[in-house]
Amino acid sequence: MVAVSAFVEQLANGVTLGMVYVLLAAGLSIIFGVMDVINFSHGELFALGAYFALSIVAPLGATGFWVALVVAPLLVGVIGAAIERFTVRPLYGRDPLYHILLTFGLVLIISDLIQLVWGTSQHQLIVPDLLNQAIAVFGVRLSLYSYFMIAVGAVLAIGTWLVLNRTTYGTIVRAGSQDREMVRNLGIDIDRYYTLVFGFGAALAAVGGIVLGGYQNVNPGMGNSVIIPAFIIVVLGGLGSFRGAVFGGLLVGVVQTLTRTYIPVLEGLTVFLLMIGVLLLKPQGLFGNPEWQTTESDEGELLIGAHGGVFARDTRERLGAAVVGLLAVAPIVLLATGNDYYVALLNEMFIWAIFALSLDFVMGYAGLVSLGHTMFYGIGAYVAALVLLHLAPSFLVALVGAMAVCAVVAWVVGNLSIRVSGVYFAMITLAFAQLFYNAVFKLDWTGGSDGLLGFDAFLGVGGVGAPISEVEFTLAGLTITPAAVFYYLALVLAVASLLFARRFMNAPFGSVLQSISESEERTEFIGYDVTKYKRRAFVISGALAGLAGGLLAVNPDTFVISPGQTLYWINSGEVIVMTLLGGMGTLFGPMIGAGVFIGAEDILATYTEQWRMVIGAVFVLFVLFVPRGLVSVPSLVAQWRQDSREGDPPAGLDDTEASPDD
Repeated sequence: MVAVSAFVEQLANGVTLGMVYVLLAAGLSIIFGVMDVINFSHGELFALGAYFALSIVAPLGATGFWVALVVAPLLVGVIGAAIERFTVRPLYGRDPLYHILLTFGLVLIISDLIQLVWGTSQHQLIVPDLLNQAIAVFGVRLSLYSYFMIAVGAVLAIGTWLVLNRTTYGTIVRAGSQDREMVRNLGIDIDRYYTLVFGFGAALAAVGGIVLGGYQNVNPGMGNSVIIPAFIIVVLGGLGSFRGAVFGGLLVGVVQTLTRTYIPVLEGLTVFLLMIGVLLLKPQGLFGNPEWQTTESDEGELLIGAHGGVFARDTRERLGAAVVGLLAVAPIVLLATGNDYYVALLNEMFIWAIFALSLDFVMGYAGLVSLGHTMFYGIGAYVAALVLLHLAPSFLVALVGAMAVCAVVAWVVGNLSIRVSGVYFAMITLAFAQLFYNAVFKLDWTGGSDGLLGFDAFLGVGGVGAPISEVEFTLAGLTITPAAVFYYLALVLAVASLLFARRFMNAPFGSVLQSISESEERTEFIGYDVTKYKRRAFVISGALAGLAGGLLAVNPDTFVISPGQTLYWINSGEVIVMTLLGGMGTLFGPMIGAGVFIGAEDILATYTEQWRMVIGAVFVLFVLFVPRGLVSVPSLVAQWRQDSREGDPPAGLDDTEASPDD
């Protein structure tokens, strides 16, 4: 009887948590269902609601909780409406993946803004004493606050459903999601309704943040901690399905709570396995497409590699050779001037450049946007460290092992993931990455949360050589440090990776990939096995990402390989930022983007702890105004100058003949 009572109590706790997820996922699902926008910043809006409530409650005391429950969601709703009006709206008509990229930039901005205003400490949101009382019902003892959370979630979920299905406002919104132009032709300003929907979704998230803040605490990481479960919920239920969001929210809340209590070894794994299973068996989720949305797709394309440009091909090749030559002499100049630190910084750039190149191989050429690419980076780093610790100290064996294991993992993940496409592919790769991220915490041989320590790569063959960290010698009066030795190793591998990838893309294999990116149906119609080509590209990409991770492990400046450093989902977002910043579909563009990103991070970090906010703002501007990346800037400038001379208005950014090959 006691066991049954304890089980029911945990079940009730699961429903309580599930109601928070319902509020979060309902807003996320409505926004996607109506506007096809996947809002990655939804978790930060959730956190922003809790922090606004904190500021309102502080001067008013416990009574302020009721005020905060109304005012804070309204404030967040206004911010959400502004986000839609000024950043999301210009992207309508582009591939929905641009919404993911844009809102990832907003994550960086809002997250650092929260830390700037409220600090990094966690706070307790004061709730009225009345809600802190415990009540026993049928032998199950819960706080009144838990019942309050369940009631708030249920009332808002039912109210939202009634608004969408039983009011004129809901009818217009549903009609607009099916045929936007038709609604406009009826004289209705559908854009204004979309703004309201986005704001309403943000307000729902804020309510979820407030009630969870009173249940647990308010901290800067609360947005990050809920956004992944929120995506799991909407994918489980069906992207854009309101019923699916409610069902999925309750399901994930209950599964998480019961797993934590009864099978703690599987905590953090179960929901990801559930999501992967649903995506494989029913890619459109348990409740399918949005109940009211048309099945016709009006997706735009990813803005990637046009050919030609301001510079001729031989000019570009000479520029590339000049850059490599400058990089070859850079450490000599830096060591001679006593700037050893910048050698280590360049080493980090090379590692991320190879990582970004690996992503461009599939995202820029095959149209496969992987939100979980950091799994290969992390696995490569872990495999290299484990090889150095337990198998052989050779850096070469470590790197080969990292690439081989990542290629095998990529083949398995690719076989399962490539069955779905577009947003679903992005989500399933994210699920796999989170699965690996959570798994390394459970395993002793990966070092758990502490990671792996005490490895050192050996430079040499057949026992002749020395650990890289001990290689130091004097040449022409210049002391060559271990970091400089690693620099040349990383430079050679970065150039070799670029040439290797370029060779593939100039071969028939690359032509087929680009054809797949433009039209899968057409490529399949002319006789190519699309799935096989995409899987091969994914394997090569995974191996290259594994090389980047392996280099991180053999870098003499790396002392630990940990889950947060290598497998956290933010890494996947950052490498996407680098790829888009440089220019997708160009191979060298993402490598430039990686260098700019790491360099900007280093410079900004010396002036402010909120450097991600600046990076995020720059990234948002790039998504909006320079979607083809830095490499397209020369041709954009040439285009604008030509338009100015001819007296024509500047072309729209999406219509320019910008050529990333510049």
